[in-house]
Amino acid sequence: MARVWLIRHGESEANAGMPTGEPATIKLTAKGHKQAQEIADAFVTAPSLIVTSPFLRTKETAQPTIERFRSVPSFEWQIQEFNYLADSRRKNTTLEQRQPMAEEYWSRGDVNYVDGDGAESFVEMMGRIHDLWTKIRCLEDDFVALFTHGLFIRIFIWFLLVKPQEITSETMSNIRVFLTSFPIPNGAILPLQVQSQEIWLGSIMISHLQEFKLQSNWDD
Repeated sequence: MARVWLIRHGESEANAGMPTGEPATIKLTAKGHKQAQEIADAFVTAPSLIVTSPFLRTKETAQPTIERFRSVPSFEWQIQEFNYLADSRRKNTTLEQRQPMAEEYWSRGDVNYVDGDGAESFVEMMGRIHDLWTKIRCLEDDFVALFTHGLFIRIFIWFLLVKPQEITSETMSNIRVFLTSFPIPNGAILPLQVQSQEIWLGSIMISHLQEFKLQSNWDD
């Protein structure tokens, strides 16, 4: 039986409300680097493989884990965030400023629409989701740590639950609803188990993150 941890990167400059440029070069904040170390400390056993997306914030998040397990190979897969806005439109903007553009994109409901340079279509993104699904199903006895992104993880979860036969505007609409009702904190870990090419979802892990430990103490 194989195990996979889908790990959301630590807090990024964009998550903290800062203006950012190209999605691939967005960095972690000081808090994000702290979360990266907390993720590395959460491993009880060494992974057999460490994977990041091409984006800097996942590489920075994975670095403490890579340093802890220096003999473990690391690779880059196309598991980067879904970038549906053109770089020229999002340059030097905050998440709040991009919200109207995001609403415009999703309300369009066009699965083949490409906003401009640096953007991808919904169909292209779903192709990357399918590729990850195929790779995970082929794992055997591995323990793979995948450092990826919040939106990408949530869409992958939806894909596992629904297993759509085709990608339509209705698919896009359903995913949009799912995204708004399923938050995943920075630094959270979603464990998966793979057996006989079936993928089983575990519960999201946040107990390794100090901010949630403190919150739990307050609730006592």
